[in-house]
Amino acid sequence: MKIFEKPILEVKNLRKQFGEGCEYCREISEEKLEKNYCPKCGTVYACQDVSFEVYEGEILGVVGESGSGKSTMMQSLYFDDQVTSGELYITNYKEGTKNIFEESSQQKTFIRNNLFGKVYQNPMLGLKMDFSCIGNIAEKLISSGNRNVGFMTQRAKELLDHVNIPIFRMKEAPRNFSGGMQQRVQIAKALSNNPPILLLDEVTTGLDLSVQANVLDLIKKLQRELNISMVIVSHDLGVIRMLADRTIVMLNGKVVESGLTDQILEDPKHPYTQQLVQSLL
Repeated sequence: MKIFEKPILEVKNLRKQFGEGCEYCREISEEKLEKNYCPKCGTVYACQDVSFEVYEGEILGVVGESGSGKSTMMQSLYFDDQVTSGELYITNYKEGTKNIFEESSQQKTFIRNNLFGKVYQNPMLGLKMDFSCIGNIAEKLISSGNRNVGFMTQRAKELLDHVNIPIFRMKEAPRNFSGGMQQRVQIAKALSNNPPILLLDEVTTGLDLSVQANVLDLIKKLQRELNISMVIVSHDLGVIRMLADRTIVMLNGKVVESGLTDQILEDPKHPYTQQLVQSLL
């Protein structure tokens, strides 16, 4: 079993709501909400005080049904969406002393381009489908400050080779590729600036089983070779079992269980986790 020493990323009390809230629901409690929704004013509490750490070289799994808040949480971490409140610390940024959610949009852009890579469920969100593969990777490198064309070309070749995309196809647009190949190009793009943290949101959903297996094998191989920290979101406990060292379980915007993946699978405590594990057997 891996031993992890210190968190590279720490999230405290992340809250994201859609709607203003009302007197009835402003003090959130289970009795007042229907799942994560206020029946009086319609406000959705997509993330309710979500807290967790990710350690160096660790894969953290996030599992939960649709609407549990896991994708909203990932959007918040990558600044695709603004949080309502909460704290985010990364050791590689100002020695982990600054709440990144309170930083300026310019600083958030810097962090997004230099410290994070993200792979979206829908490749159209992570790739420019009309750009070539090499153009997509260059775009990420340019965003993080690189201007050396020779370096960018070489880096793109290395990465595409790493994710098993034939080099002779590097000038092709991803729109010509299968779903599995598009995900591999997305992974190459996300890794281009050597980020310490990779965020993967439902990356195998919609792929054929054999293609899913290839993508999961690739993720595992990259993590082993690069010792990169990852947060992997999935509704599929089979994916989490294969990849994650530790897992958090989300339901109705809250973390209801967390622990070592093996522990959660063998001895789930929360009724929802028990139900999930039962469905896997």
